[in-house]
Formats: sequence, structure tokens, C-alpha cells
Amino acid sequence: MTTSALLAPETYEASDDAAIARVHDFLEAHAAMGRERPAARYLLAGATAGDQVELPEEIYLVLRQAVEAMQRGLSVTISPQSRTLTTQQAADLLNVSRPTVIKILDEGKLPFERVGTHRKIRLADLLAFREQRRQDQYAALDAMSADLDEETPLDEVLENLRDARRAVAAQRRR
Repeated sequence: MTTSALLAPETYEASDDAAIARVHDFLEAHAAMGRERPAARYLLAGATAGDQVELPEEIYLVLRQAVEAMQRGLSVTISPQSRTLTTQQAADLLNVSRPTVIKILDEGKLPFERVGTHRKIRLADLLAFREQRRQDQYAALDAMSADLDEETPLDEVLENLRDARRAVAAQRRR
């Protein structure tokens, strides 16, 4: 495979449902064994005996995710990414606008490097930021939730929810 072919996004569809099901069942059975066992080793075997190579865990996890999607009847697209991203690529990954990413960078919430006039963001930093952002969103949802019981008047419950939303908004502005 040429280098240019490796850098282009590729979409794959399952052609042999029975083979995908066997791989899926194999992966599920090994996942069900738990992580208490010694460190797992993943091997890719060739057509002849002894023709094998050990896979890093990251590649195994990609394979596992691809098989899971194919098992569900979905297509899989593999799109190589650079380890540094442009602000537009970061915006696409975060599912926000490019100006929002620039605002996040200018506020110092996400580290970046300047290359000439361009901002470059490390993929690892962006993924960590995305995870922290998700955790913050879950915490905000928890803060805005209220326990309902039959005895609390509806007006009081609604007022508690309004107070929680105001508190979350005030925290966001800080």
C-alpha cells in the first residue's frame, strides 16, 4: 500500500457476516474474561504457521471497535489524523465552530503552538480537553437535576431547578 493510500480516509463494509460474527464473538468472550488476568497479548497471524506479529493494545482496540460496528451492520471509516490539528480540525472533532475553538485557545483552556500565524493543537491535548468537557457537562446535568417525591409541591421543585441552572451558569461565567 502506498503512503498516499494510507493517508486517505477509507470506508469498509462487512462482506462476510459469519466471519465478522466469529471475530465479534471471539473479542466479546475475551473482553468478558475481565482485566484481572495477566497483561493481554494480541497477535495477528499470517497464512503460514508461526507467521505472526504482536499487536499493540491501541491497534487491538481499533480492530475491536471496527468489528463491533460491522457486527451492528454499520460501515467503518478509518481516517488518519495528524498528531497536531488545525483549529478547523479541532472544531470538527469537538463539534463546535472554529471561532469557538479560537476562543477556547485564547482563554488558555487548551494549550496550542503557533506555527507562523497558524495555531496547532496537539491531538492528545484536544482529546483530554474533550473528556474534561464531557465530565463538566455531566456534572452540570447532575447539578441541575432534582429529586422528585410526591410530597414536594411542583412550584418548589421548579424553583429548585431554576436555582440550580443559575448556579451552573454563574460557575460557567467564572
